[in-house]
Amino acid sequence: MPRFLILVLAGALAASASAAGQAGGDTRRAVRVAAAADLKFALDEAIARLARRQPALRVEPTYGSSGSMHAQLRQQAPYDVYLSADVDYPRDLVSRGVGSARDLFTYAAGRLVIWVPAGSTLPVERDGLRALDRAGRIAIANPRHAPYGRAAEAALRRAGIWDRVSRRLVLGENVAQAAQFVQSGAADAAIIAKSLVAAPALRGSGRVWDVPGSMHPPLVQGGLILPWAASRGAAEQLRDFLLSNEGRALLQAHGFGLPPK
Repeated sequence: MPRFLILVLAGALAASASAAGQAGGDTRRAVRVAAAADLKFALDEAIARLARRQPALRVEPTYGSSGSMHAQLRQQAPYDVYLSADVDYPRDLVSRGVGSARDLFTYAAGRLVIWVPAGSTLPVERDGLRALDRAGRIAIANPRHAPYGRAAEAALRRAGIWDRVSRRLVLGENVAQAAQFVQSGAADAAIIAKSLVAAPALRGSGRVWDVPGSMHPPLVQGGLILPWAASRGAAEQLRDFLLSNEGRALLQAHGFGLPPK
């Protein structure tokens, strides 16, 4: 299995292992997080920093598409905090009575990029999205439930090439899987989150072109502390770190922008 996909799936496995440890008598405060796949590397670093300062706080992330997790949370899936790539998903939960508006927050603005392997002949630096006219297969996250997939579709439409390339799209469950398609050779290019190409698993292994924010709806990322959180105080500690100056600097270092005020 490609290394990048292993890293993404590790979050889910770690969550299961931690839950088993809790059943065995671990008294540390656990925060179960349903997190967007684009957060994998930034959130893992945030968790490591928190662990060094507060050993009693255990954060257990599970990474996936924001829309799929939204559907799970409507059925009261056992998470304490929801970190979505689109603030509209947690807003929708609040409108349905799942959580309170006071526990809703925005923490980052996502950025969209084209990523191609280092040896690709696609002239993305010169032609931007129009370079994808020459691609055999293009990977994006599934627009049905992934905010970055919807943003990628919007950008392709704005560039005027959607009708020509839509039949050549390879849809990933989330942006991490879209990146993995390029790594494995299943696609020639991907339109994914900048936070992923800034990660060690992809950094330096390809070429990147930043998609202008004017070509797609804003990717305002938001979160929600869920009403059934086992430890509200622990959930608030995670939220407060992400919203702190240090947390925002960390997110920016991983390719995110600041959320609108």
